[in-house]
Amino acid sequence: MMITILVNEKAIEINPDFNILQLLDKINSPQDGIAVAVNHTIISKHLWSATSLSANDEVLVIQATQGG
Repeated sequence: MMITILVNEKAIEINPDFNILQLLDKINSPQDGIAVAVNHTIISKHLWSATSLSANDEVLVIQATQGG
């Protein structure tokens, strides 16, 4: 059975035991130069593999950009 979460305001179905690293792989996101927030709380990169996602979580993946 899959659960639904929101990633950057888009609904995505994942397995119930997914963690942030697995999610980033599923959405083909780089792991460097990004920040991840779950339910409006920034999650430290060293906790990504230990942070499981739950149904209806809101995940925001922010990528740093260069420019001036």
